[in-house]
Amino acid sequence: MESKDRSWVEIDLSAFRHNLRALKKHCEPHQQFMQIVKADAYGHGAIEISRVAVDEGASLLGVANVEEGKLLRIQGCNSPILILSPSLPSECEEIVSYQLAASVSDIYFAKALNAAAASHNVSVKVHLKIDSGMHRSGVALEEFPALWEAVSALPHLEVEGIFSHYAKSENDIQFSKQQLDSFHSAIAIYRDKVKYIHIANSSALINSLSEGDNLVRLGILSYGVYTDAGQADRIQLEPVMTFKSHIAQIKEIEAGEGLGYNLSWIAPHDTRYGVIPVGYADGYDFMLSNRGKALIQGKLCPVIGRISMDMTCVLLDDIPDVACGTTVILMGVGDPSLRVESLAASYGGSSYELLCQVGRRARRYYLEEGNLSHLAPIARRDFVSSDFTDSKLSQIIQSAISQRLRDEEIGELISREILRVFFFNKDQDIHYRKSFIHHISLQDSDNDHYWRAHTRLGFRKILQNDYFIVACATSDAALRKYFMRKDVEYRWLMDDSFELDEGAFKLSEVYVNDIRLEVKVKRQNNCLELYCHHPLLESLVGTEVSFRIDTASYYPKASHQLSVFINELTHGVQVSLDYPPSISSMEVVTVFSGQNRYPTVTREAGKITVHTRDEEWVFPQSGVVFAY
Repeated sequence: MESKDRSWVEIDLSAFRHNLRALKKHCEPHQQFMQIVKADAYGHGAIEISRVAVDEGASLLGVANVEEGKLLRIQGCNSPILILSPSLPSECEEIVSYQLAASVSDIYFAKALNAAAASHNVSVKVHLKIDSGMHRSGVALEEFPALWEAVSALPHLEVEGIFSHYAKSENDIQFSKQQLDSFHSAIAIYRDKVKYIHIANSSALINSLSEGDNLVRLGILSYGVYTDAGQADRIQLEPVMTFKSHIAQIKEIEAGEGLGYNLSWIAPHDTRYGVIPVGYADGYDFMLSNRGKALIQGKLCPVIGRISMDMTCVLLDDIPDVACGTTVILMGVGDPSLRVESLAASYGGSSYELLCQVGRRARRYYLEEGNLSHLAPIARRDFVSSDFTDSKLSQIIQSAISQRLRDEEIGELISREILRVFFFNKDQDIHYRKSFIHHISLQDSDNDHYWRAHTRLGFRKILQNDYFIVACATSDAALRKYFMRKDVEYRWLMDDSFELDEGAFKLSEVYVNDIRLEVKVKRQNNCLELYCHHPLLESLVGTEVSFRIDTASYYPKASHQLSVFINELTHGVQVSLDYPPSISSMEVVTVFSGQNRYPTVTREAGKITVHTRDEEWVFPQSGVVFAY
């Protein structure tokens, strides 16, 4: 794909799926897999990789620490998550709060975790780790029985698994088999008491070193990176990450002249070179100076000179017609020499490190079957809302509300029922009403079965169009569609015994500021539409104006109730009803959501008024019901 960014990272989720499926073919039928997503999924994006892995059958996700697990939870991941590295006692509270499983190697930490779980009256899953010969983390083989007994006795810990870690599973089969034998000998009498047994990583899996495991951990091979040259003969993997940029400048250099810091490259002849706006601050390793290669228009171009913090130079001898702006592939697909393992091998580096550091300033573009799925913001950047898609921003807002209120259900409710009103259309500016006044007067009419209803609606609002519509219908179904339209400012439901005409419903006066509007009436969609317009409104669009809408209609006496709904976010509300002496009793029911659920109700002879303070917000779907 093409991008206007200075540099960008493409993550091919289809390639990731391919790699997972290729690896799963090496699993025994009873073996499940854990997807390793630590270090932001080796730079690929933990939440995006996790979703695909779970979709492909991952039973667990593996992270390095509490913060990585916590972030996945905040991003909406509900799958089981295991912290693979040792945790600190100070992290126990968050392990419990975010429902993470912890690896345990000593009783001191186990007791701290048990105490934290007890304070919440919950149980926490743990995996006991054994040092089978790597001599990094884990309990010594001979000390495992004591650890098992101690942890098993803690009432708020559930031993879900036992595991270890290979040191050289990609290329030292003999030592790895020693580790495997030691591990399984140590756990022989315990293996039936836990759900998971695991020592094999992805390299061990394809080297048939997962015997006795019912869970395998898929890491760097799932990202399409070989850790040993011989692996390509046993499994075909596709690179998932590709790092790209553009040629920012093309220059010429004469024979004998040096280039870059310390002039480490001397031009052997007159030639041209390109400047790429990527350097070691972007994660393109400094050690690739005078070693790396870039793919431009299908041809490999050597990196020349030292890689700077923000720039890299490439030789353009073989592509004389190249122009500024041409796409450059620095790592990933296109040529075997651009694979991560090839680049790292050129300077004796680590594929893991290169993956994790690439694209520090780059957006990630996620592709499925060659099509853009979504993108992630620039890494290591403070929160900037414009970095996010609308759906992602909505997710962040909901997550933030849930975190702030410490209640996911309330956060989801607020997001679904309130915020969606404002985010329904991203191209629609959010406006609200101020000083909303709705007065209704019921009077005797020439029809004994109906009141004559006079209404006056007034409010202030940003004028969005040079017109608006008042709608009247005789059925809820016909009127309902007008509640979704932003150009409708007033809606009235008539009794179905009346014909829809101006005799039954009339706009007495309609004003915007001091401009009396022209009204055109038409029947449409089983509804009476009154189109309110004036040529002067065009100059007022985008400014705050005063609305006044006066109507006259009929209202059935047999209804015994009259409802007023507030369909927009409103700042200050007053709803009042005048009624004749023939109505001996009038009650009022308020259904308000907002800053005050219980507005003030005042009564006078023949009048009821419901009002809030001017500074109080009233949310949509609020209303008043007058019952007589």
